[in-house]
Amino acid sequence: MKNKIRLNDFTFKFNGYGHYEVTYTSPVTYNKYTTITNNMPLIDLTKGNWDSVRIKDLNELKKLCKTT
Repeated sequence: MKNKIRLNDFTFKFNGYGHYEVTYTSPVTYNKYTTITNNMPLIDLTKGNWDSVRIKDLNELKKLCKTT
């Protein structure tokens, strides 16, 4: 059974003006992937919008963490 991605799989840490350190922890392997990003529209869609986070946005953030 495939685990669904959740907002709880991410941690956000402010890292200076307009930058966030985002860490994604895989729910299956518990591997951690970290990146520093200035993609504030994506951060606002995920971190700032706790009530209605879209899976599409979480997958995009996961991809960003895993590729850098």
